[in-house]
Amino acid sequence: MKHLKTILSVLLACAAVGCLIAAGVILFRQKQNDSRSQETLDELRASAEALKNAESSGPSAESSASDLESAQETPEPSPEPTAVPEPAPVPVENPYRDSFLANEDMAAWIQIPGTPVDYPVMWTPEDEEYYLLRGFDGKSDNNGCLILDTDSCLNPLTTNLIIHGHNMKSGAMFGSLTEYEDADFCEKHKSIILYTKELQRNYEVIAVFRSQVYKKTDQVFKFYKFFQADTPEEFDDFYQNIKDLSLYDTGVTAEFGDHFLTLSTCVYHVDRGRFVVVAKETEPGDLYLPVDEEEKAEHE
Repeated sequence: MKHLKTILSVLLACAAVGCLIAAGVILFRQKQNDSRSQETLDELRASAEALKNAESSGPSAESSASDLESAQETPEPSPEPTAVPEPAPVPVENPYRDSFLANEDMAAWIQIPGTPVDYPVMWTPEDEEYYLLRGFDGKSDNNGCLILDTDSCLNPLTTNLIIHGHNMKSGAMFGSLTEYEDADFCEKHKSIILYTKELQRNYEVIAVFRSQVYKKTDQVFKFYKFFQADTPEEFDDFYQNIKDLSLYDTGVTAEFGDHFLTLSTCVYHVDRGRFVVVAKETEPGDLYLPVDEEEKAEHE
């Protein structure tokens, strides 16, 4: 009997050691995956930064000389002054071209200057949760990716775009979003940029609030159900509710015809709680040249 107890004790000890080893291996692999995903994102950011710097470096010396010669030529007198039409925007290279080429599931790239939010936004209409625990490369990653709600659409543009992201303790993804509870923080970080394939969309924070995912039968305002306003009444219902819920007055207003960007992450003040930042679209930035299909084939 004593011998049997000894054997059982040894077996239990071995099982415990085995569990610890297995847990260690899983944790090690998770860290490896997270590290690999971070390296991928860093490479994509570096590529975008290089393209931005190239665009902002200005015209070449050759074009500058040509412009100078043109300016020095004596223009022919015009019989009468004519109205000069505003020049059409000239499309430029998309700074996130390489990211769009690398993964066709990427719908946009979001940046909140001065914060850690600087990530691709994935859109998979057939399976909204595909990137919930996957990185940009599609491999396992606890951080997951930022996800554009499948009921949101960039082309044609819906009234409201909703982006979901994990509230990571490390600050990754939307882990820093709750800092918007502080009105001073919002004032310093009120600008949000969404780089799509077609253009740079700019936004300004209009409301910040806490909410939750309600039961289907609950007759309450559900921010996550609003995507399109076809009438002023539908628009005003969403607008008034987010303004009433907002933790403070941002000073930003909106009217029918405006577009919104809603960022949502989990918080735990209630069951299935959500922290929400809503921004209104302002004047757009650069228009972008289309992604070269030949370049896309080279990436594949």
